[in-house]
Amino acid sequence: MLLAGFTRSQVAVTGTDIAVAVAGSGPPLLLLHGFPQTMAMWHRVAPLLTDHFTVVCTDLRGYGDSGRPESGPDHAGYSKRAMAQDQVEVMSALGFDQFAVAGHDRGARVTRRICLDHPERITAAAVLDIVPTAKVFATTDQALATAYYHWFFLIQPDGLPERMIGQNARWWLNETLRRWAAPGFEFDPAARAAYEAAFDDAATIHAQCEDYRAAAAIDLVHDAQDAGSRIACPLMVLWGERGAMHHIYDVLDTWMDEGVDVRGRALDCGHFLAEEAPEATARELLGLLPG
Repeated sequence: MLLAGFTRSQVAVTGTDIAVAVAGSGPPLLLLHGFPQTMAMWHRVAPLLTDHFTVVCTDLRGYGDSGRPESGPDHAGYSKRAMAQDQVEVMSALGFDQFAVAGHDRGARVTRRICLDHPERITAAAVLDIVPTAKVFATTDQALATAYYHWFFLIQPDGLPERMIGQNARWWLNETLRRWAAPGFEFDPAARAAYEAAFDDAATIHAQCEDYRAAAAIDLVHDAQDAGSRIACPLMVLWGERGAMHHIYDVLDTWMDEGVDVRGRALDCGHFLAEEAPEATARELLGLLPG
């Protein structure tokens, strides 16, 4: 069983419920997953951290066992601001006024928004294998559009991606995992099964399209409003040197204007750091400990 020994619950937040798993002791660390996954992506890393942190894993709204609220015509229901608010409310419900946070992929975009919207709550943060959303859209070229094809497919309106993915949702999921991992990497069968079970729900597919539609719309509005704001806490940037971001961007450099205390490095893996390089990822995340 994945995340064995973690206590699971549902926490009510504004407008939905968030699935939560908690274990360990020490300062709190919130772990946020990305697309097309669930909190199960942390199954190889989270147990390595529980001797040092109280580890909190959640499913983002629209993913896994969390709720799938309505998005609204402007996709605000899946803005990173709304997702960030969910996570802050979860940590408050668990009794944590301040915490560290690490996010991968979509969870990293939520992590960035938590740091900007709730700076007083965050002691340290890590973003895994992304560059900022506005940077991606502003620098899109053939190489980026080829590697990040899903960004431009999932935002299409009128149910186009939902209908096409829904014709064979498990194939789409597994092909996505294969393309983004380093060649030859095999996902844990139990983790793959967890991702497949979530993706069997048409409401999940729609919610995750709404996540991407929000990124191409209201998230950019929020980012423009925050232009010039910088992440105040220590920020760790990690990425896979066999992934698309490493080949297209100077990943660390893209974050230098985002924070006041930024450091990071590439790990020997593809996009899925926590599953492809769990020990190295865990070692780096221990750097989020206070002091």
